[in-house]
Amino acid sequence: MSDATLHDATQDPDDFVVQIADQVESFLVAVTEVAKGDEPDSAVPFLLLEVSQILLAGGRLGAHEDIVPDERYEPDTGPDADVDELRENLARLLDPIDVYSEVFDPYEPRKAPVPARISDDLTDVITDLRHGMAHYRAGRTTEALWWWQFSYFSNWGSTASATLRALQSVVAHVRLNQPLEELDGLDTDQTPMGDETLEFEAGRVMAEEIGEPLGMRSAE
Repeated sequence: MSDATLHDATQDPDDFVVQIADQVESFLVAVTEVAKGDEPDSAVPFLLLEVSQILLAGGRLGAHEDIVPDERYEPDTGPDADVDELRENLARLLDPIDVYSEVFDPYEPRKAPVPARISDDLTDVITDLRHGMAHYRAGRTTEALWWWQFSYFSNWGSTASATLRALQSVVAHVRLNQPLEELDGLDTDQTPMGDETLEFEAGRVMAEEIGEPLGMRSAE
């Protein structure tokens, strides 16, 4: 199934797989466009919207019964596309707020937050979604649904959820005119700290300083 026939008129738009594929394709295109940096003023609000929408697709996949692939072994989709340039572009675009604090499993007690990057998370999600899209474009629709559902549970669902929380927090801090304080949840004495975490300790980043460049205005 080529790009030209991705949304072929003969496909039923009410089909579950078509709807999920539409949402996946929209996310892939939108984030790739944001990463180009042509409209940096609207990057964060737009990413907030796009991540919210792809998580809607994930929620539908999560609520769906287990999808069983047609074949016992997953067909080869070829090498995954390189996402290094996309990751670097997103990192430059989101530099003031790229690093955030994440708890991997909210049900695992006494786990300290760890530093994560929005740019890494978005490209991780895109890699999973592109893999399923390769199956879809090849006409293996059940395989595509299986992969999107499986990887939603195993990786991209939790990754996108953490990213959404970070983006929502940035928007909330700006709209509510609240400074972004240093993160007290990181245990700097027990957790190995790398270059990512040093960004947290470089000082307090005020919402007013990042709001204007990212196209958001604080409340009066």
